[in-house]
Amino acid sequence: MRRTFEDLVAEADSVPVDGWDFSWLDSRATEERPSWGYQRALSQRLASVSAALDLHTGGGEVLAGATPFPPTMAAIETWPPNAARATKLLHPLGVVVVATRDEPLLPFADGAFDLVTARHPISVWWTEIVRVLRPGGTYFAQQIGPATMSELVEYFSGPQPEKWAECHPDVVSAQAQAAGLQIVDLRMERLRAEFFDIGAVIYFLRKVIWTVPDFTVDRYRDRLRELHERIEADGLFVAHSTRVLVDARKPD
Repeated sequence: MRRTFEDLVAEADSVPVDGWDFSWLDSRATEERPSWGYQRALSQRLASVSAALDLHTGGGEVLAGATPFPPTMAAIETWPPNAARATKLLHPLGVVVVATRDEPLLPFADGAFDLVTARHPISVWWTEIVRVLRPGGTYFAQQIGPATMSELVEYFSGPQPEKWAECHPDVVSAQAQAAGLQIVDLRMERLRAEFFDIGAVIYFLRKVIWTVPDFTVDRYRDRLRELHERIEADGLFVAHSTRVLVDARKPD
């Protein structure tokens, strides 16, 4: 028996969305993963340095799976519910979690880290990253690329040409180099995502809040109902996420 629009909406609008665990979407949505395997590569990087900092760590789920950690391992998070989750998860692993505001300055001394990492940072504080890196240190990140989830964004918010341009690899490269970093590797992949019911869409938009920043169920109920009917007819809604791998080095 198919669930009604109202049932799906009520469920997805009430489930907690703190942390960075997407297991609620199992069997309801899928997303391809980049070929470079960020978490595995992150673990290899962490094993080879003495001090590292993870930016925008979310609930700490990605970092927690990238052990072993260096002797000094710190993480920052700007959203209080996620900071609390990250503290609970990462403190037992020896990680110092610092809750900060979503703006520079980073609360660390100049040249404090060999490695600064980030997975899906909301904003990239290039000048601060360079400041806290030691000479010869590395910034290693998987960032959001241009036009990520554009089909979903534009369904609710219309075309976003300026927003898409901000995340282009050429722009990322120019920003990194302007801050004083040397690009070692810069790659982009576009990946298929599928949503199998309107509840999955609602959950995703509530959790990944920068996708449609003003999203609420009440504000977009009519558009959600239309999309629900479309998914019912087609069996799924297809979008594409875009990821950019950034490997950049601070000169000696």
